[in-house]
Amino acid sequence: MKKNKQTQEITKSMTIKTVLEIDESLADVLMGFGMHCIYCPMSQMETLEEAAKVHEIDIDFLIRKLNENKSGN
Repeated sequence: MKKNKQTQEITKSMTIKTVLEIDESLADVLMGFGMHCIYCPMSQMETLEEAAKVHEIDIDFLIRKLNENKSGN
């Protein structure tokens, strides 16, 4: 049985691209954290954890906010 993308849990090992494929409205959450480069080529391969480190963001807080703000929650 295939899992609905929007019910999929966001994890720190996911790429930014994957997160946006799950729910493109999460771009607003990422930009709210100062990640304005979400559509740059690095977002295709950079994990949330790597991006959070570069932007000095608490990864656990970011993951919690992303999962709270997924469509359908």
